[in-house]
Amino acid sequence: MPVPFAPDPFAFDLPPALWLPLAALAGVLLDRVFGEVRRFHPLVGFGTLANRIERLFNRGQQRRVNGLIAWSLAVLPWTALAFLMKRGDYLGWVFEAFLLYFALGGRSLTEHAERVGADLSAGNLPAAREHVGWIVSRNTADLDESGVAKACVESTLENGNDAVFGALFWFMLFGGAGAVLFRLANTLDAMWGYKTERFLRFGWAAARIDDLLNFLPARLTAFSYALLGQTRRALACWRRQAPVWESPNAGPVMSSGAGSLGLALGGPAFYHGQLEERPVLGEGRPARGEDIPRALTLVRRSLALWLLLYLMLGVSLA
Repeated sequence: MPVPFAPDPFAFDLPPALWLPLAALAGVLLDRVFGEVRRFHPLVGFGTLANRIERLFNRGQQRRVNGLIAWSLAVLPWTALAFLMKRGDYLGWVFEAFLLYFALGGRSLTEHAERVGADLSAGNLPAAREHVGWIVSRNTADLDESGVAKACVESTLENGNDAVFGALFWFMLFGGAGAVLFRLANTLDAMWGYKTERFLRFGWAAARIDDLLNFLPARLTAFSYALLGQTRRALACWRRQAPVWESPNAGPVMSSGAGSLGLALGGPAFYHGQLEERPVLGEGRPARGEDIPRALTLVRRSLALWLLLYLMLGVSLA
């Protein structure tokens, strides 16, 4: 006697071309509504694991090789697990959307920048210095209002790529596994990518891999910033200023963003008590407190553009 057909309760009748675009939209909306998980965030556990791996491998003569092995042990198993858990039903779609959500930091970036902007609007410079110190690595204790605004705008533009567009780019290519790969690699760069005695050789692999993974997303981000602001000025600043900036990816992003906003960013800054002579980014007037919302708007509009184009591509292929 034939067995009656039982429909899969998790079947998802969705054209394959729209699978990832709609999951990307869902992941972005989750980040927008809920922000980063306050308790038991996966990246907190990953950071603890990475610290233990670093203490185990950051020794001996072959620090660069050890750093590459440590990076592989920290990142590749989780990326492989995300890839192996892909499934073509409703649960699989939800899983992909949540992986992107965990990889994004858009709302967190917005909340930190808005806090600094609110401090400056209220005339509370000490609080603004403290809060901008949460998102930048430079010394902030002696910054004036313009210095605080400049630091916050720079961080907003750069982290628009690191916290949003990089993860979204790799999600578009490889789904949740791509977003996991990028976010974990970017996290290790933030933890190990310092040019200090402890990390100069060990963190070399983490820094170079992050540069590689960020190469295309950063340039697409820079182009998006240019397209949605003062385009000609942004492209000119990108062309002239990015090559002399130390970071191969932050240079295009921040020079284009600064030019798009018509602001002069960059310049000298104190890091760990030492003055660093950084090149100028963009052109125009110095940054002010009201420019922080403008920078956030540029990031949001760029994100909307990316999602719109991705959905249009999916619809055209469906």
